Amino acid sequence: MTNSNGSTTSFFGTNKPHALRSIINSNELAFLMEAHDALSALIAERSGFPGIWASGLSISTALGVRDANEASWTDVVDVVERMADVTRIPILVDGDSGFGNFNNARRVSRKLCERGVAGICLEDKHFPKMNSFVGDRHPLADIDEFCGRLQAVRDGVPDPDFVIVARIEALIAGHGQKEALRRAAAYSDAGADAILIHSRQKTADEILDFAKAWDNRRPLVIVPTKYFKTPVEKYRAAGVSTVIWANHNMRASVAAMQALCDQVKKDESVANIEADIAPLDTVFDLLGYSELSAAEKSYLPTASVGQDRL
Repeated sequence: MTNSNGSTTSFFGTNKPHALRSIINSNELAFLMEAHDALSALIAERSGFPGIWASGLSISTALGVRDANEASWTDVVDVVERMADVTRIPILVDGDSGFGNFNNARRVSRKLCERGVAGICLEDKHFPKMNSFVGDRHPLADIDEFCGRLQAVRDGVPDPDFVIVARIEALIAGHGQKEALRRAAAYSDAGADAILIHSRQKTADEILDFAKAWDNRRPLVIVPTKYFKTPVEKYRAAGVSTVIWANHNMRASVAAMQALCDQVKKDESVANIEADIAPLDTVFDLLGYSELSAAEKSYLPTASVGQDRL
């Protein structure tokens, strides 16, 4: 919900945009965990992560479509609203390229802000976009046009703490460090609170080179999906603000469900997999069934508890 001063506060009373801003601006390296629905968001929160990355790839995959803007912005808002409803920690949403021009970008950002989301990440590509790890067709947006998108979001969201992260795809598209730095400076001037520099190399060399040249002019966010073997101490030494584990809950669930389905199909029984899956009590605990039982005692007439009312 949105307070009278424009700030977005959850039903738990936490100002989530302010919390995300504190994470991004902290001198301590922070880690955001991917989630793609309310359940994975709950699990990420329970594991102790300070914030959540609502991944476009993972949400699209969970919806059964490709990460090529086949999911609409309303699809994404609906999913993320459910995530925000059940968690106390802030959510940074992967907003792709903004689902269109400046008007689309500011509209989806405003709707996310109204639903308790802490921030949005916009990438400097055209609409529709393609996942950065698929193919080589990744044309970049014009710098001035993308700056207009960022400025429109800043002017359009009701909460001044709402975080805007500008994601730079210049390295992905093969344009090199000079172009990446030029875009980072422009986006920073246009109102971005942080810069996300993206790479699909198997080492972090070009990321660390960028970090050195950028010299913390704005907080730096990275996504080490491909260069996952790099020790996190190198990110600390480079002054990186935030690391996003961008798609791992989704990929873990795909692997687990595929293995389970194959095993049950082969065995024609669930006896051999029961010990390897979450007990129902774990599921009930995650969703707060005990609170519902306690609430029934408070709000239902004694004779009605556990019975259908006439």
